Amino acid sequence: MTTEQNNLVYIGFNSQVVALDKHTGNIIWDWKAPKGRGYVSLLLLDENQLIASVIGYTYSLDARTGKEQWFNELTGYGTGVVSMVALNRSNPHDTLVAAASADESQSSASTAATTMD
Repeated sequence: MTTEQNNLVYIGFNSQVVALDKHTGNIIWDWKAPKGRGYVSLLLLDENQLIASVIGYTYSLDARTGKEQWFNELTGYGTGVVSMVALNRSNPHDTLVAAASADESQSSASTAATTMD
């Protein structure tokens, strides 16, 4: 993920998605769903793809620019609030736990080395 991408926060509401600069709150880009009204579910797949579902109508947006990449009406599945999951995505909690464990191991090793001196 690029530094520029790390600085974006995505907000979904009222059939719209807005990307904000996380440091300033300035709007970087905004997008309005051509179909679907109301609640927006968001899933960031990678630095290039943000999935937005608006009451069942699903869109792929370029995460950096907000440009619509594709649309799928999911005909026959109905509409409503959607749940989304992507496989092979790291859980931020797991990353933090792994980092804390590495820090603890390094600290223990340093303490042991100091004690041996």
